[in-house]
Amino acid sequence: MSPVASDTRPAGQAAAGTQFQAQQTVWDGIAATPQFRRLMTAKKKFIIPVFIFFLAYYFALPLLAGYAPGFMSVKVVGGMSRAYVFALSQFFVAWAIAWRYVRAAGKFDKMANDIAAQAEARKGEK
Repeated sequence: MSPVASDTRPAGQAAAGTQFQAQQTVWDGIAATPQFRRLMTAKKKFIIPVFIFFLAYYFALPLLAGYAPGFMSVKVVGGMSRAYVFALSQFFVAWAIAWRYVRAAGKFDKMANDIAAQAEARKGEK
């Protein structure tokens, strides 16, 4: 008699694969909801412009220092030049961006919690 072909994985791995597929199906269902798409759109509307602003602001200092040294060397506050004031302002801008993100993240978290609650409610109905 020839042996019958069967799944040679240990029982735990076979069950884990099935569980992964079930979780993936649940995740695909959540990702397809209008609420989830609104969450992703809201995050993109916040993150992309802030990221672009930060990059432009961050790289403005070395670019201005390199290409406009006369402009950046003008003394504006006490004995500090525009370059020093600009460099110090980057700390404040970074903190302001972090503060804005924390505020926005609270809204994102509320949206995500609502999506999770809806998914749990749908799971309970099955």
